[in-house]
Amino acid sequence: MPPLFNPCMNRRRLLQSALLLSAFPALAEQKAAPRVVSLFQGATDSLVALGVRPCGIVESWAEKPVYHYLRHALDGVPLVGLETQPSLEKIVLLKPDVIVASRFRHQQIAPLMEKIAPVVMLEDIFEFKLTLATLAEKLQMQSAAAAILHHWQTRSDRIRETLRQRFGQQWPPQVSVIEVRPDHIRSYVAGSFPGGVMSELGFTWNESARQTTSPSLRFSNMESLPVLDADLFFILLRAQSPAIERQYQTLRNHPLWQQLRAVKQGQVWQVDSVPWSLSGGILGASLMLGDIERHLLGGETE
Repeated sequence: MPPLFNPCMNRRRLLQSALLLSAFPALAEQKAAPRVVSLFQGATDSLVALGVRPCGIVESWAEKPVYHYLRHALDGVPLVGLETQPSLEKIVLLKPDVIVASRFRHQQIAPLMEKIAPVVMLEDIFEFKLTLATLAEKLQMQSAAAAILHHWQTRSDRIRETLRQRFGQQWPPQVSVIEVRPDHIRSYVAGSFPGGVMSELGFTWNESARQTTSPSLRFSNMESLPVLDADLFFILLRAQSPAIERQYQTLRNHPLWQQLRAVKQGQVWQVDSVPWSLSGGILGASLMLGDIERHLLGGETE
């Protein structure tokens, strides 16, 4: 089995991040004000996309303390704790003008935060376009957000049309977006962050994915593998995790895995779980587009 991620892949990710900065007009120059504290990953991603350097952020879920693809923009930004447990004491000391929070995670402490600064509360942290637009409206940066979203739409439309031509009579193919965790397998569907991007590009979903009302399906045993069956697999992995590597090796060696369509047809692609499931923002979603272009179309364009 090849290594999950290698130095060449890490260098490619850093190059992609640099290209993102040059691709969006709003990213050319970060703004010194207003002072914004971000309490979830998608908001942090969106602020960077808008060219706003936050005055405080929460620690990332992986690649701690900050995702690699954002480090160039967030070097030196103070940390205010975990997304699940931000420190109000640290936030007070930063004297923010705005606090961006998630209702799911931060509703209970919202009254206390509102005594520090106005709070922008997002209902769904993975609706990356809505997060960007909401922050832009609050910060009076609507024109910057419009330019970013126009760039996104132009690029995704172009990729969708190229994919349609590439697959021809097999268009649209069914896709499964599968994250390997140490103790279970998770399949993201249309209502998830990566699922929304895949649906926008025209991919379809199998019956199990269409029937669920949750953003993902969770499987703790290999007997459920047939539920994942699709024409294409994108396998989300985390770098430098021996436990995940062992789990993926077990998965690949299972007889039921060998019977799945994508496996038989050699349409299985490994990708980094940080932009695909943990980023929650338009920059992470843009890195997803790059992965799809590279794996399915043989190249990447902006």
